[in-house]
Amino acid sequence: MKKVLVTGVSGYIGQHCAAELLKKGYSVRGSLRSLSKSDEVTKGIKKVIDPKENLEYCELDLLKDDGWDNAMVGCDFVLHVASPFINIEPKDENLYIKPAVEGTQRALKAAKKAGVKRVVLTSSMVSMLENADKSIDVNANSWTNVNGKNVSAYAKSKTLAEKSAWEFIKAQTDDAPMELTVVNPGPVFGPTLSGNLGASLDIFKQMISGKMPMVPQAGINMSDVRDIAEIHVLAMENPNANGKRFIVTTENTYTFQELAQILKSNGYDKVSTKLAPNFLLRFIGNFNREAKSMRAFIGKTYNGDISSTKQIFNWEPISIEKTVLDTAKSVDESMKK
Repeated sequence: MKKVLVTGVSGYIGQHCAAELLKKGYSVRGSLRSLSKSDEVTKGIKKVIDPKENLEYCELDLLKDDGWDNAMVGCDFVLHVASPFINIEPKDENLYIKPAVEGTQRALKAAKKAGVKRVVLTSSMVSMLENADKSIDVNANSWTNVNGKNVSAYAKSKTLAEKSAWEFIKAQTDDAPMELTVVNPGPVFGPTLSGNLGASLDIFKQMISGKMPMVPQAGINMSDVRDIAEIHVLAMENPNANGKRFIVTTENTYTFQELAQILKSNGYDKVSTKLAPNFLLRFIGNFNREAKSMRAFIGKTYNGDISSTKQIFNWEPISIEKTVLDTAKSVDESMKK
């Protein structure tokens, strides 16, 4: 049985990746910042599959060298999912950038040393959004200009971390170089296994509870966490995935107003479909760190090309209606606990 290290296994995406790996017959070693979270993670994974004896944990910190070499022992593949994400612009952007870049380098160095065949890195569409002041199409060749106007600390962290990964791979000089595949989701929704409502699901919580009086005018391809987990696992062994970046999102762009309308038409009466004026959001961004993190998206539509993802993995994304309604149900259940 092949073993896979999943970094950040307690996170929203990491937990789904671990469950998908176990379903496909892999053994999983999940990294946590504190082993005290292990019972909570196992409980969440058991909602999908009983891990039996095929799930174990190790303690790793993105900013510390301790434990990385030991964590790789016996692993055939690595899913490097761990990266800081809070939907608020930090006062110091290095709170995002430093752990993202240094953690990626630690994962790659330790994986290379251990003879891991391939690393699958979780990046983001925010590393592909260039520096446009208008709506744009993006693909696997697109890169965010980290020095551009209104580029968030999170976007910088994902861009710099991914670039550092590709540079590491390119710098290899041995006869059996380690391989890299990168997964680039958009905004991630879908059910939570842990019951925790992190930054990704907070927007749904605000919408269905009526605490979001207006939604931003912004459009982008949306992602379902179950699709992301599936592609991570498929990307490990598919020979055609090596050296590529894959956008894993809906085929079409959706606005937050469209998400709100789906919720409204399915009985979530407190949801507002009113659009927030762009000037108001930009103004609020001057003193509100959550609004500031959205500045690059306000009034724009980004459209990602998923054609290669569909073709190489023979994959079709989950419908936006299913994603929205499954997310709302999961958030509802978590709020009632």
